[in-house]
Order: sequence, then C-alpha cells, then structure tokens
Amino acid sequence: MRAMVLKAAGSPLRPEDRPDPAPGPGEVRVRVEACGVCRTDLHLLDGELPQARLPVVPGHEVVGVVDALGEGVGSPALGERVGIPWLGGACGICDYCRHDRENLCDAPTFTGCTRDGGYATHAIANAAFCLPLPREDYPDAAAAAPLLCAGLIGGRALRLAGEGANVGLYGFGAAAHILAQVALHQGRRVFAFTRAGDRATQEFARSLGAAWAGDADTLPPQPLDAAIIFAPAGELVPLALRAVRKGGSVVCGGIHMSDIPRFPYRLLWEERRLLSVANLTRADGHAFLAAAARARVVTHVRRYPLEAADQALGDLRAGRLQGAAVLVPGA
Repeated sequence: MRAMVLKAAGSPLRPEDRPDPAPGPGEVRVRVEACGVCRTDLHLLDGELPQARLPVVPGHEVVGVVDALGEGVGSPALGERVGIPWLGGACGICDYCRHDRENLCDAPTFTGCTRDGGYATHAIANAAFCLPLPREDYPDAAAAAPLLCAGLIGGRALRLAGEGANVGLYGFGAAAHILAQVALHQGRRVFAFTRAGDRATQEFARSLGAAWAGDADTLPPQPLDAAIIFAPAGELVPLALRAVRKGGSVVCGGIHMSDIPRFPYRLLWEERRLLSVANLTRADGHAFLAAAARARVVTHVRRYPLEAADQALGDLRAGRLQGAAVLVPGA
C-alpha cells in the first residue's frame, strides 16, 4: 500500500510504501476510493491536537470498499462501500458510552489522529464504526467523502442549534456548503458569513440558496435564531452572539479554535446559549447520511492525487477552495 505519513508536527507529509495491512479481530480493511481533506487535518499538522499519536496517516473522511474481514466480522460485507469517520472507536463502558454519548467517550480512538486514516490506498477500521454508503445514494466516492466529517459535524451542530428558521453559518467552506443544503431542505433560511471582502465565496453561498451573504463582521438583515461557527477564529464568537436574537444559540463546530476575546455580558444575556460540538456518535452518522440523501446534497469538490496531499492542505489553509478538497488514490 501507499500512504502519506505525518512524522512530526509542522513537517511535510512523507510518502511511504508499506505492506498491505491485515485486519485484526473486529476490523475490516478498506480499499480507499477517496479521502476528504478536513480543517482538522491542518490542526493535526500544526500540533494543535494533543491527543495525536505520531507518526500517523491523516485523513478521517474516508470512502472505500471493504476488501478484507477480520475475525468475527459479520458486517459490513466484502465488497460493501463504507465510510470511515473521525470517531474510530469508543470504549463502550464509560459513563458517556453507557448513556448514548459515545462522542464524549473517556477512551476513544480517532481516525487519522490516534490511528492511521485515509491518506492512503488502504485503511484498517473498526467494523462497528464504519458507516454504510450505498452506491445508489452516493455513486461518486469523492463527492461523498466530505460528508464523513464536514457533513456529520455540521449535522450535529445544526441539531444543537435548535429548530429556528434563520440560521447563520460563519465560515462558508466544506461544512457550511453541505449544511446549507440540508437546512434549506428543512425549510430554513441560511445567512452566510465569510472573510471580509470574499465576494466569490459570498456569491457561491447565494448560488446554493443562501438568503443573504456578507462579511463576518457585519450584521445580517434580520436577527438569527442560531449561528454555527465553522471557522477556527475565536473573534467570531462575540460577533455571532451579537447577531442572534434573544434565546438564540451559537454553536462552535470546530475541534480547535483560537482564543475567544473578552466580550460584554450583555451579548450573552437574554438567555443566549454558547455551545460546542465534540466528535460525533454513530447515531449521528446514520441520521445525517439519511438526511443528506433526502436533501440530495451536492458537494463541490476539487480532486487531488494522493501524492498531492500537501498541496491540497495548502489550498485549504489559504482559502483557495470553494467546497472541499478530496484525495483520490490512483488519480
């Protein structure tokens, strides 16, 4: 197999040829068809994820075909297309797991962070944590890949945001462009916030059906019921609190964010809520993938060969993407 490996934080990824891995008990081997490039991967490269175990193969938006089964695996079956998400495993015995909150597990494993991920031609995964991706719903593996984190985390953030009609999305990248389509399908109105002066992304948001798009430091034309922040910029928190109405929610959707600046209590007063999203559950995954299929979500992706992983990460960091970057082995 071929893999792109992170040896040390801050270093470029290194290509390696390795023997094809064999799945252990309860595991499957997946031939990778596509792997999305996520902002969390940038945090991994920058040494901002203390749970990371290096060296590691990054990538946690993995789509592929099961080509080997470990002992005791009945599902998924050989030849089945699956997704491998960020949550690679949970202990099943801690208080959080026993109360259906495995996203907060005390002893989790994370794909592409604490176990090797999908920047490779093959990946090993815990069979119980793979998500089915039927070809009839997701015929294009590259188009499906961003759903495995940008979509799943966005879906959990939208659920935490509540059922309000007017939803603001701060940072209109991979997650927001997926979530906007789901929110619109649910009958909500979407307000998109971008970097100052980013007219191209604002036009992209409007092309997807956003009711309004503007700079992140401006107020929308009407108060929001909820705001979801995908950009890892702490200074957006007080801006979003300012934009939501009384009783509204602000949800931080990233695994890492720069420090939140001091802000006056009046922005939080009147029962506004500030929440964060941590990881996901398998139930989240099944529910969101079904919702995305119903909404006929169309992801906008730029495809890169596996060996161009550093280029894809650089384009993501520089904001040169509309939608998501996806690595396609063999492309």
